Amino acid sequence: MKKIFTTIFMVAIGVITSWAQVYTVKVTPNNPELGEVEISQVAFSVSATKKVRFSPGNLQYQASTKTWRFAEHQYDYIGDANRNISPTYSGWIDLFGWGTGKNPTNTSTEHEYYSTFEDWGVNKISNGGNQAGLWRTLTNEEWNYLFNSRTNYNKLWSFATVNGIKGVVLLPDLWCLPSGLTFTAASKDFGTNVYTVAQWTKMENAGAVFLPAVGYRYGTRMVNVGTDGYYWSSTYSNSSCAYGVSFGSMTFNASFITNYRPHGKSVRLCTEISSK
Repeated sequence: MKKIFTTIFMVAIGVITSWAQVYTVKVTPNNPELGEVEISQVAFSVSATKKVRFSPGNLQYQASTKTWRFAEHQYDYIGDANRNISPTYSGWIDLFGWGTGKNPTNTSTEHEYYSTFEDWGVNKISNGGNQAGLWRTLTNEEWNYLFNSRTNYNKLWSFATVNGIKGVVLLPDLWCLPSGLTFTAASKDFGTNVYTVAQWTKMENAGAVFLPAVGYRYGTRMVNVGTDGYYWSSTYSNSSCAYGVSFGSMTFNASFITNYRPHGKSVRLCTEISSK
């Protein structure tokens, strides 16, 4: 029996097309009784019942204009300039203390100023639909499911280097490797999967996601820029910590409590999709 899955992203009265392109392929699942299946390649399972698509880049903020945007490319990051963070700074930042959706320039190192989580996705994101509430942060349980529980999870992520930038590649649930490229799964060596911009464009068009190793900010001091990555979840841990994802230096951890909430870390938002 043939089952057809289609993904439609609806916002307000229209369909977003400029930033929510759907890549559709037809594949034969492991169960031949299902026949040919058509499914959006951007689907990432984060629970047994939920699928998401990721934003096209890490979240960025310009304080002087109070503007939010996604990075132009998945491998883009601000780096050392994050130390210039202030309520009037005219440049862009992309490292945020935990839950600072309403106070993105908070540089306090005191835990008490990060006790309440305000999701960054509640804001209007200029190149992400420009309407409030379209995006959200994954929970700790969802990050864990993505990396450790979904079908073939150990074949759907790996360390990589894209355009000279170290990071982690995440692949969608149904993955078709583009012709002429290679991918070694579950590697903890940034030199295993190395892609040029042209090669990455093929990977991205097939649904791959890249999380660059941005480092983190403590107050206005930058740490591990370009060698380690730290991404927030929305889940509170204890009086000083929240959960998240970290990688770098040949290590990887998708569930840990040593994410100090005052640290400025990366935010990669998602939006839920439905399959019928």
